[in-house]
Amino acid sequence: MTDKKKLIAPRLPRGFEDRLPADISAVNAMTAKIRAVYERYGFDPVETPLLEYTETLGKFLPDTDRPNAGVFSLMDDDEQWMSLRYDLTAPLARHFAEHFQDLAKPYRSYRAGYVFRNEKPGPGRFRQFMQFDADTVGAAGPEADAEMCMMLADVMDALGLTGKYVVKVNNRKVLDGVLESADVHEYEQKLAVLRAIDKLDKFGTDGVKLLLGEGRKDESGDFTKGAGLSAPQQQVVLDFIAGKAPEENEGVSELRAMEVLFRSAGYGNDRIEIDPSIVRGLEYYTGPVFEVVLTFPVTNEKGQQVIFGAVGSGGRYDGLVSRFRSEPVPATGCSIGVSRLAHALKLTGNLGAEEPLGPVVVLVLDKEQTARYQAITSRLRRAGIRAEMFMGNTKNFGKQVAYADKRNSPAVIIEGTQERELGKVQIKDLIAGKEAAKAIADNAEYKAARPGQFECDGDLDAIVAAISELPAVAAYLDAQNPDANK
Repeated sequence: MTDKKKLIAPRLPRGFEDRLPADISAVNAMTAKIRAVYERYGFDPVETPLLEYTETLGKFLPDTDRPNAGVFSLMDDDEQWMSLRYDLTAPLARHFAEHFQDLAKPYRSYRAGYVFRNEKPGPGRFRQFMQFDADTVGAAGPEADAEMCMMLADVMDALGLTGKYVVKVNNRKVLDGVLESADVHEYEQKLAVLRAIDKLDKFGTDGVKLLLGEGRKDESGDFTKGAGLSAPQQQVVLDFIAGKAPEENEGVSELRAMEVLFRSAGYGNDRIEIDPSIVRGLEYYTGPVFEVVLTFPVTNEKGQQVIFGAVGSGGRYDGLVSRFRSEPVPATGCSIGVSRLAHALKLTGNLGAEEPLGPVVVLVLDKEQTARYQAITSRLRRAGIRAEMFMGNTKNFGKQVAYADKRNSPAVIIEGTQERELGKVQIKDLIAGKEAAKAIADNAEYKAARPGQFECDGDLDAIVAAISELPAVAAYLDAQNPDANK
């Protein structure tokens, strides 16, 4: 008796997902629009690898033998730790420092790619996800920060989200000034206060007040310890988030300068606004910080109506590149969460998530004529048309057509013995056939009518011309060659 082969279960690790053609096509279209805006602002592309030496990433690293908290790490054969990048900014800092002598400064670049977080996955929270960043390294003024905010606004407009977003701007120096005024100096207490401010949109002023004090218990009974501020200290922070003008400091001056730039460039308060509740990167950012927030309501997993929220963010991070060089290197940038933004566009109907057009399929009805079928296929490809010769193990006509239909093919090309003797081919327009079939209830009538099917001369050029005239194929060719008809 032979042992039964043990099969491996086909399953993904938690926090990862497969991407299908419709998703890939839609995201490609979306990122093309983002890329066009970035390039219009004068940013150029650069790519960095997925793996970096762990010490160059400089974040999420615990004091343990294996630095795997927050990042996925492995040891190289020279016993040096490497990690999958957790964002696109830390690798940029390494790239800039490594090629410092050769790069134009300020250095303006954009990058798109996957990043990895070794964290507990959950609904909408993945361990691998895509970001699309732009950064200016070597520019110290608020003009560079303001440009990032304006570019984010232009990206949202390009994606059809006009009126459904706002870019919110604050400054870490302003927040530091508020902490100073509130007499908060201890590091952990500072973090607790900033986290409380960050919850203003979620919990409101009353919730923030609880988090500034002893703490807050949520509806499930879970208790979050507060910052432990006294009543006078709490009032300083509450006055700030209520809109009371903070004491004049460098951060306030920078925000005023940025606001002048926004308004002079035509970006009103409905597109970019100063918001004291914005807190980002508690240990990361050094100046202006900003988020692009979508303002329309959605239903969450609990059935509650909530605002969609942030799909991109950024700010000034003057200390990151300086880890590699002795002189100070100012830097600012923005990052768009591609997956989250794609979900938002799907909800608003601005994401073309239809399955992309499949290839024209040349049916193989006679194995001895394979060379002829291949010639037809190759001629279509040379004309820029997606095409494939059927390579399955069946000669059954219906099964081959069903395969083409499943591939979202616009048409199949049929050349059997009868067509060959007449010097003709049959072209079956699958899209037109589906539409025509809706009006035909009887199966026999459908077969007799052959909706969407027509005859064409068997000459290769004639076949290409007939296929090119099909509406779906013509639209595909126009999209591939947008300048052809100008």
